[in-house]
Amino acid sequence: MKNNLKILCGMVLMFFLCVTVSIAEDTRTAEDYKELVFGIIPTDSLDTLKKGFEPFIDDLSKKMGMKIVPRYATDYAGIIEGMRFQKVDFAWFGNKSAIEATERANAEVFAQTTDIVGSPGYWSLIIVHKDSPYNSIEEIIEHGSELRFGNGDPNSTSGFLVPTYYIWAKRGIDPNKHFKIVRNANHEANNMAVAQKQVDFATNNTESQTQFQKNHPQLAQNIKVVWQSPLIPKDPLCWRKDLPDEIKTRLKALFLAYGRLGPDAENERKILSRVSSGWGPFKNSDNRQLIPIRQIDLVKDKMKIENNKDISLADKQERLQKINTQLEELNNYYVLVQKF
Repeated sequence: MKNNLKILCGMVLMFFLCVTVSIAEDTRTAEDYKELVFGIIPTDSLDTLKKGFEPFIDDLSKKMGMKIVPRYATDYAGIIEGMRFQKVDFAWFGNKSAIEATERANAEVFAQTTDIVGSPGYWSLIIVHKDSPYNSIEEIIEHGSELRFGNGDPNSTSGFLVPTYYIWAKRGIDPNKHFKIVRNANHEANNMAVAQKQVDFATNNTESQTQFQKNHPQLAQNIKVVWQSPLIPKDPLCWRKDLPDEIKTRLKALFLAYGRLGPDAENERKILSRVSSGWGPFKNSDNRQLIPIRQIDLVKDKMKIENNKDISLADKQERLQKINTQLEELNNYYVLVQKF
């Protein structure tokens, strides 16, 4: 059993942590670091993100003993590429974008966010205007050629991956072909577009809905939910693997104690409550958090290949075999680690 565990751990380690391009090793020591760059994915407008994150980042800088510099990007890929080229030291990701970062940018998960009410996760949504005649996914699909779809960022877990898997891939639907117009945007932009009837329906999530109701209560009244996904694990925080161990130790200790321990814990929780849709204290985590989402991603790819009529049978079988092997490795590894 132990030998099997070692083999499977090695396979999954290679699977998750290999980088598809050569990345220069960072040889700096902890003393060489005068600041750390914190990557923040664009779930909302820049103004909204800054308003929530800046008090938190200022407090992190004070308690880390070095300046924490926020890096905002216009899309998820910007943060992933920033980490890949050592312009970002640690980052807040969704599960889908964290998978991309572990595979392409030498990243690894070190903590997990929670929300202020202790929810184990959040849910992906399909939203429409309150006056919309559509009340189900089936009705939306039936009238697809007439409808404008506000899809999420391609690296968003709740805005893209989860609805792609649970709604479109399972029905063999390519949204770009099925709907009149498809555009990609962040959660806040999709909320705005639905509330103002600029699109007919859009992806979103429960966290973003909570934030939108706080920031735009009048517009939020124009939105109704017609679909909700199964539970999605809360977002991970990742750092570059090649950060000095001393930096990683200090950073992890700070995040896991923040809002939980010490005389400032109550004030820290207030600061966290203003971040994104409202965060609670962080939980310890690692790359195993990404396994269920990686499984969804692979099954989504598998369904696309099975429904693709433009590739040869031999090519299709070869691709499907590779995916089946990866799924089996992940399934076996996940079962084993739950026993230890």
